[in-house]
Order: sequence, then structure tokens, then C-alpha cells
Amino acid sequence: MKIDPGITDVLLASRFLQGRVRHTPTERSEPLSRLTGGEVFLKWENQQLCGSFKIRGALNRMYSLTAEERARGVVTASSGNHAQGVALAARALSTRAVICVPGVCPETKREAIRRLGGDMVELKVTGHFYDDAEEAAHRLQEEEGMTYISSYADPFIISGAGTLGLEMIMDEPELDMVIVPAGGGGLINGVAIAVKALSPETRVWGVQSVASNPFVVSWPGGKVLEVEYQDSLADGLTGLIPQSLLDLAKKRVTGFVDVEERDVARAIAFLHSSHHQVVEGSGAVGVAAMASGRVAVKGLRVGVVISGGNIDHPRLMKILEEYSR
Repeated sequence: MKIDPGITDVLLASRFLQGRVRHTPTERSEPLSRLTGGEVFLKWENQQLCGSFKIRGALNRMYSLTAEERARGVVTASSGNHAQGVALAARALSTRAVICVPGVCPETKREAIRRLGGDMVELKVTGHFYDDAEEAAHRLQEEEGMTYISSYADPFIISGAGTLGLEMIMDEPELDMVIVPAGGGGLINGVAIAVKALSPETRVWGVQSVASNPFVVSWPGGKVLEVEYQDSLADGLTGLIPQSLLDLAKKRVTGFVDVEERDVARAIAFLHSSHHQVVEGSGAVGVAAMASGRVAVKGLRVGVVISGGNIDHPRLMKILEEYSR
């Protein structure tokens, strides 16, 4: 399936989401600017409603459902953040939602899904990695005739995520580079659509963990290659990527890099100690890429997407104990 939203779709999403989500801050980071030699600006989506950028696309998609689709109910797969937006919308729309999450989904995200969805949401924990949950969700779609809400491979999801990039480039128009966490490809494509439309010379880089790096591996040849997944602090970025979103990324994205798990942990600890911000692993990979030298930013004005802050408290405490010394 070809997926090809454009800047008009992002602008329509922005108009719809106004008043429904937060325009989160884009703030200069003195500690990171000093560390990297660039002018670094952080987009704090960990301060977004539900603690993640995912609510942007989830609301944009859920409110696009027809009356018939709402009556049939929806099913989705999520590593945890997308599901919270779907749960919130399902309750508001009185639409039944079955949400499949993998075993690696942190308990803090599971609790939030149940709380936000109330009686309208049924949470199913399936398998270990994201792909297990997605497979289960597609089975339910076929068996029960529900509408499948993708967390990434959907024009409404991508356009909703793109509103983040729109805000960033409007708040800081003269960015040389934007660094974005890359999971299934919805966020980075949405951000790239907005950024390149308003600032064509700005480079867009995606970051993954070495534990799940299909964009990095597949980028040179332009064809999706399989990778072996491992457990990751960046649990929200694990899983397959569709060829359609790799093709879409080729239009606007400069490239992809991956970072080591220890560098993700250091980035989480750095953001906590230097900015007093709670950031999950998926949200910290851009900072990890700069701090480890995987992306050189010296002398550049750089925007970095901090995509979410939903990390289990015990995991955060363990990271801070080990890496804040």
C-alpha cells in the first residue's frame, strides 16, 4: 500500500489538533550545546498529553473514523504510547477498542491505557516484541471485522505526528538539522514532511537502537531487510518497518544511525540530571546519537525530538543509580 501524505495533510491535522493537544516547548539546551559544540534545541514531547507525541496521530486517526467504523470498534497494536491516545479517543467516542501490547510494554504504559480507556478498552498482552502484538491485532481484525488502527503506517497517523515538526520549525526556523527517533517510521516521516516543506535545506536524521535497527540496515539498498530484535531501553522503537515508509523516507530523510544501549541509558541520566526531565529510552536516542558522536553537530543549529517520557520508575531508578555517578 502506497502511503504518501504531504504538508497539506499536516496542516489539516494541525488545525484539528489545536486545543486538543499541547504545543510543547522547543528549548535551547545549554548543557548539550556546550557538550556537542552545536546550538541544540530540544522538543519536549515528554510533556505532551499522555507523555508522548503519539497522541497527535492517534487522535487524528480516531476522529477520522466513520460512524459505521466506530460502531464496529477498533483494534490496534502498540508498544504503549500510541495505545494511550487510542484509549483516550475510544472513551470520548464511545467506541470499543481492543489494544494489543507486547510483553516488553512497561507497566506504567499498561496502567495508563487502562485508566484512559476505562470500560471502552480491552487490553491484551501478547508475545514479547511489538511484532507479536501486531500479528495478534491483525488476527482480531479479520476474526471480528474491527477497524485496524496502525501506530505508524497510516496517513492520518503520520500527518498527526508531523504537527510536532511543524511546531518545532515554526518555533526555531533556522535549524540546520533535525534529529528524530525512528521506530516504524510514522514520526520521522511526519516530521520530515513538515520540516522540509518549511525549511528545504534542513537535514533530517533518524536514530534507532542497535537492538532494533531495520531502517539503518535497510537504508543503503532501499529494500526492507529483516533484523534480529533484542530487548531495548528504547522499547517504543522496536519492530518491523514497512517498505512503504522506507520509500517515503527516501524522499526527505538524510539518513539513519543507530546507538548502543549504554548510550541510551547515559542520555536518559543526562536529561534527568541536566534538565530535570523524565525521558524514556525511545525519547532519548537523539541525545544519545549526539553525545556518542554518531551524529556530528559541531557548529550547527540542531533540533532534537524528545518523543516521550513514559518509563517505569524502577527502570529509571536503576539507570540513574548506574549512570549518574
